[in-house]
Amino acid sequence: MNATPTPAIAQDLAPTGVLRASINLGNPVLAQGSPESPSGITVDLAREIADRLGVPVSFVCFDAARTSFEALTSGAADLCFLAVDPARATEVAFTAPYAVLEGVYVVPVDSPVVSAADVDRDGVRVGVKQGSAYDLFLSRTLALATIVRGDEGVDVFVAEGLEVGAGIREPVTAFAARRDDVRVVDEAFMQIEQAVGTTRTRSAETVAFLHELVEELKASGFVADALSRSGQSGAAVAPPA
Repeated sequence: MNATPTPAIAQDLAPTGVLRASINLGNPVLAQGSPESPSGITVDLAREIADRLGVPVSFVCFDAARTSFEALTSGAADLCFLAVDPARATEVAFTAPYAVLEGVYVVPVDSPVVSAADVDRDGVRVGVKQGSAYDLFLSRTLALATIVRGDEGVDVFVAEGLEVGAGIREPVTAFAARRDDVRVVDEAFMQIEQAVGTTRTRSAETVAFLHELVEELKASGFVADALSRSGQSGAAVAPPA
């Protein structure tokens, strides 16, 4: 399998002659570094896609998924790297996932919450990062608990003395390790499927190229190597589509 774009695909995906990739530095599993010098698997994927297209790549960096999403949908970027979600899929054409992360809860050490199912109760407030994949997911699935949004789930959890905080396993675990008054609920409440996306205005051929390339890069070990290089052993390579 070798995904090879046509000149028409290159023109469709990078109409300015430069592939503009929206990078979410707010997810430390997928991107690290600074806006001036980003790194991580999403940066590696963007560079590989640009190489296949035969164009340069530029990075527009943000600290949250919602602003990365807005860069794509507003036309400021050609490509994004976000979790697949029905609310986003109305405007974004996603590939199959290239990696899977876990969403977990953090609670006070003496909390009665011992499983993910214990969270959805009256009087339970859950801190989330506004516009994140787990904000969108929990907004759909929690029937009784109340969602409290902030810049980071763990930050609003602490600042407002909430019963629960939500986030990605790796940074939540690191947060809990620095404190003796909180603990992580080991059971994941969701699987967060990370994919490459572009606007739905792109041609079917362009979207198919991105899908085929992601499958190729999973099968060849590119995705696993990129995760390993950036020290992200907690993220799993997504299975073949």
